[in-house]
Amino acid sequence: MARTGRPKAPLVLTDEEREVLIRYARRATIPQRIAMRARIVLNCAEGFTNREVAAGMGVCEDTVGKWRARFVADRLKGLHDEPRPGAPRKIGDDVVEEVVVKTLETTPKNATHWSTRELAKNLGLSRSTVGRIWRAFGLKPHLTKTFVLSKDPLLIEKVRDVCGLYLNPPDRALLLCVDEKSQIQALNRTQPLLPMTPYHVASGTPEYERNGTTTLFAALDVATGKVIGKCFPRHRSKEFLAFLKLVSAEVSPDLDVHVILDNYATHKTPSVQRWLVKNPRFHFHFTPTKGSWLNLVERWFGFLTQRKIKRGSHRNTDELVRAINEYLTASNEDPKPFVWTKTADEILGKIRRFCEHTLQANTGHTD
Repeated sequence: MARTGRPKAPLVLTDEEREVLIRYARRATIPQRIAMRARIVLNCAEGFTNREVAAGMGVCEDTVGKWRARFVADRLKGLHDEPRPGAPRKIGDDVVEEVVVKTLETTPKNATHWSTRELAKNLGLSRSTVGRIWRAFGLKPHLTKTFVLSKDPLLIEKVRDVCGLYLNPPDRALLLCVDEKSQIQALNRTQPLLPMTPYHVASGTPEYERNGTTTLFAALDVATGKVIGKCFPRHRSKEFLAFLKLVSAEVSPDLDVHVILDNYATHKTPSVQRWLVKNPRFHFHFTPTKGSWLNLVERWFGFLTQRKIKRGSHRNTDELVRAINEYLTASNEDPKPFVWTKTADEILGKIRRFCEHTLQANTGHTD
């Protein structure tokens, strides 16, 4: 005789319960655990078995059975966690939801975002209560991030090309990340810097004198972390060609050279194209427009700025170039390669989710 399993209590929803469950499942301000439980109950109410619901939602079958049974026994209250030991909560879920919704969906009349003081006054709560709710939901109205979404028509192809080189570099070839850090200013403070002492941080005047600029061309060896670099007064196609010749002279003639670089105009001039024809072992791979984050040498430039340039004081460009060369030498004496871990599918999936989220936030739908 076939095993039928433990009989399940029928799960029938009222119109009011269905409306609440749909709101739980769709609203971004609801904790994800509650949203998942609501989706489980809604699927079970459609007549699906526990196994079918578990397979469709990617959860354990026991999890589906637990929340089906909890809902049948206690209805909507059964979807919430049982009270934990300790003092009872003084702030109910309705107040928490009001704070979160108010923070996300409204703004004060005199500002672009809420502060704890203004929101607490508006809702008749204490600042500490608003602060605790914000921390619990990771809300930071005072912070914003900037982003630039690439409009390159070959975005997908370029991301796959560059990520493929990082994760599976070609045999008997050198992989270089090349770029120029242009307009590095030789800044000299108008007053002497005060060094760090116990209980006092280093300090200096924000005023400075400009004493010229230089441009650093750099080629990062992805495998070893070593950098070939040279400073030039300008960053034209002429200087870029001179740097390519320098790289060619330092790289073994037996190796092909794959170069990751951005779409700057000096990288694509006729003179550069002619040089590539004469040097077929060099292969250029361009990052998408507005996609400099794909070029690992940018991270090395960041370290150079933080550790050597930002707090430096240089009376002329010669001193600045000397400081940059000192950093180059020290970096190559103890090189540390950057390890790329993201696949193209992960990056493109993140871009897709970002676009869908942005579209939904601005239009209210994802079609």
